[in-house]
Amino acid sequence: MSALMTELQQRLSRRQQINIGLGLILLFATLTRFINLGRPNELVFDEVYYVDGARDYLQSGVELDKGASEFVVHPPVGKWAIALGIKAFGDNSFGWRFTAALVGVLSIALVYVIADRLFNSAFLSLSAAALISLDGLHLVMSRTALLDIFLSFFLLLSFYLLITQRYWLMGITMGLAIGTKWSAIYVLAALGLYLLISRRKLVATALQCGLIPFAVYVLSWSGWFLSDKGWKRDYSSNVFLSWFEYHREMLNFHTGLTTEHSYEASAWNWLVLGRPTSFFYATPKDCGSKSCSQEVLALGTPLLWWLGAIALFIALGYFIHRREKSAGLILMFWLASYIPWLAFPERTTFFFYSIAFEPFMVLGIVYVLAKALENPELRSERRRYAVGGMALIALCFAYFFPLFVGGVMTYSDWFARMWFSNWI
Repeated sequence: MSALMTELQQRLSRRQQINIGLGLILLFATLTRFINLGRPNELVFDEVYYVDGARDYLQSGVELDKGASEFVVHPPVGKWAIALGIKAFGDNSFGWRFTAALVGVLSIALVYVIADRLFNSAFLSLSAAALISLDGLHLVMSRTALLDIFLSFFLLLSFYLLITQRYWLMGITMGLAIGTKWSAIYVLAALGLYLLISRRKLVATALQCGLIPFAVYVLSWSGWFLSDKGWKRDYSSNVFLSWFEYHREMLNFHTGLTTEHSYEASAWNWLVLGRPTSFFYATPKDCGSKSCSQEVLALGTPLLWWLGAIALFIALGYFIHRREKSAGLILMFWLASYIPWLAFPERTTFFFYSIAFEPFMVLGIVYVLAKALENPELRSERRRYAVGGMALIALCFAYFFPLFVGGVMTYSDWFARMWFSNWI
């Protein structure tokens, strides 16, 4: 009996240690995402479009321009999410960004849960949560009222529902993902093909990856259907024909977008951080130097992303050799969120789009780490190397941290962080 009690106490102690570790990671994520969330105290980059849309939803249920119908090119879900923050905390820079910050923290917790499910290892699960909390791109997108952090979250939640075999709920979250940005359609197509091949249930797959996501997507447009002021609302007496015409125009916009932009970045260079996106830049006067800089730069933590680029090819190699399900699912979501962008080299694209697959990049890194720890004789030594690597990533994150949160620094300190000319 005493031996049993001792073992139980040890297990409880281990669980408490894990909970403390996860709690510290989530506390760190919460602090870095919410402290000075309202800085800069102005709309940055595409916030000007999405915050304006959120305001319109709260007031009219549909996007308008000075009371007249307005053509917008993204579905409503992400803008409704931004509207929730404005409703709760007011039409100010904190309110604009609150929901994005909350979803950013929740996504880190979700990465932990997914990693625990995939790898059944406290060390690997905590490592996954720690790594995503230390990514600069994830931090920036969690502190900015853009749509992409919501897309990333819904895809991550869909992944969790997939591996827990809750396919009907997965259909709902995939509908919300597409209702945020159309690029989620590629992931849905990959999911449908995977489920059809693995389960051979045509009707169930058609409902879970077809009808349910489509129904959720249509419902996300309720404000447009209920209003008589939306774009193309009066195109036809048949409201669905008007809606389809609107979508035809949206599709034409997305497929024909080739406008030059100083921060456009081809998908080919996303993994190596070839051209990060500057959301905000100013030259304030209060840094104790003649020349000051303040920037919000959507840049992934360099050491983490370069490691991720390597991990992609290693994970592909393991999957080809071993056909492991966990590797296949991670790669499916990663590549379905990435490869389609390579097919449109002429389209104007930006690095921050990669936040959609960033959680799966982190899971890919942890998968490779899991393979490195399979040998019991080398496990202890390799864990030490892994901890050392994460410490270096943490230092790299700390070095670039002012660029992620719009911190004021001297121009020389800012320039020292511009490791490549394409980062300027």
